[in-house]
Amino acid sequence: MPSETARETVLPNPMPWSRLGGYGHRRAFLQLSAALLLAALSCPARPAATEMPPLKIIAFGDSLVAGFGLAADAAFPAVLEKTLRAAGYHVTVVNAGVSGDTASGGQARLDWALGEGADGVILELGANDMLRGVDPEVTKAALDAILGELRARNIKVLIAGMKAASSLGQDYKTRFDAIYPALAKKYDAPLYPFFLEGVAGEPALKLGDGLHPNSAGVERIVKGILPSVRAFVDKFGAKAARSK
Repeated sequence: MPSETARETVLPNPMPWSRLGGYGHRRAFLQLSAALLLAALSCPARPAATEMPPLKIIAFGDSLVAGFGLAADAAFPAVLEKTLRAAGYHVTVVNAGVSGDTASGGQARLDWALGEGADGVILELGANDMLRGVDPEVTKAALDAILGELRARNIKVLIAGMKAASSLGQDYKTRFDAIYPALAKKYDAPLYPFFLEGVAGEPALKLGDGLHPNSAGVERIVKGILPSVRAFVDKFGAKAARSK
C-alpha cells in the first residue's frame, strides 16, 4: 500500500505558481496600460514649445514697393519674402508702400506704418520727389528725419537708393543722386544704390506706363537687391537663423 507521502506525490499537480504569477502580471500590465491610455485621453495635450516669431522687416516706400498694377503676391515685399524663406530665412516682409508717396509723405506716416514695431526697415522713397522736381534738399531732409526716427527706435535700416533721370538736368541729377550715399554714411546704414537697377531703361520689364515694374521687373529687382538684403538680415543673428 502506498505511503501517504507517495499518495501526495501521485496526486495531479495544480497549475504551477510560476504560470499563475505570469498570468497575473500580464493582466495587471494590461489594466495599467488601459488606465494610462484613459488618463492621456482625458487630459488636454500640452502645447508645443513656442517658436521664435519671424524677423519682421517693413518695406517702406512708394508705388515701387506697393506693387502698383500687380497682384499682391507679385509685389516686391511678397516676392522678397518668398525668396528669403526659400533660402531658409525666418522672416516676414510687410508691405508698407503707398503709391504716389514722396519722402515727406513717408515721414508723415512713419509712426502709423511702424505700428507695433519692426526689427528692420527697407527704406525706398524719393522716386516721386524726383518725378515732381522737388528740391533735393527737401527730399534729403525728410529722409534724414525718417532715418533719425528709426535710429531712435533702435530699428536697423537698409537704404534703397534712387537716381534722377538725366532729363532733369545735370545739376538736379548731381544733387539728387548724392542724397542716398550721404545719408548712408551719416547713419552708417547699408545702401543699395539704385532700387530700379536692371529695370530702368528696359521696356520689357515695365508696365505699359513705362514707369512701374511688371512682375518680371519685380523679380529682377529682388534678384539685384537680394545679396544686400541677405547681408542685412544676417545681422540679426539667431532671430532670422536659416533652417537650411
